[in-house]
Amino acid sequence: MASALLRIKRRPEFLRVASRGKKWAAPGLVIQAMKTPRTTESDTDNTGEYLRIGFTVSRKVGNAVGRNRAKRRLRAVCNEIMPEFASPGFDYVIIGRQATIKRPFDMLKQDLKNALNKTGTALGNISK
Repeated sequence: MASALLRIKRRPEFLRVASRGKKWAAPGLVIQAMKTPRTTESDTDNTGEYLRIGFTVSRKVGNAVGRNRAKRRLRAVCNEIMPEFASPGFDYVIIGRQATIKRPFDMLKQDLKNALNKTGTALGNISK
């Protein structure tokens, strides 16, 4: 089932996931995952069918060019992996690391799959 991928863009949403979500660090990335909150009792948006993803890369990773490259690589990995392997109804924050820039793309994809398994938010069984 391919779910729609929505973006987390506001700082309070990032902080909420960071403070209360599950976290796993892999060599190429860090993932934080938390169940998407319902905005009201009569939530007509049906947020349970969506994945919300936010990306962040700190200045420790490198200059602006390096940080933007890391974010582009993370977005590409998430566009391939998340619709097929991530559980809908969760907010995910993907944090870039220094290794994100030079890590082979296939290894980044495997890092994301492993992180989804470790946080317990993977759909079904992900083959290694």
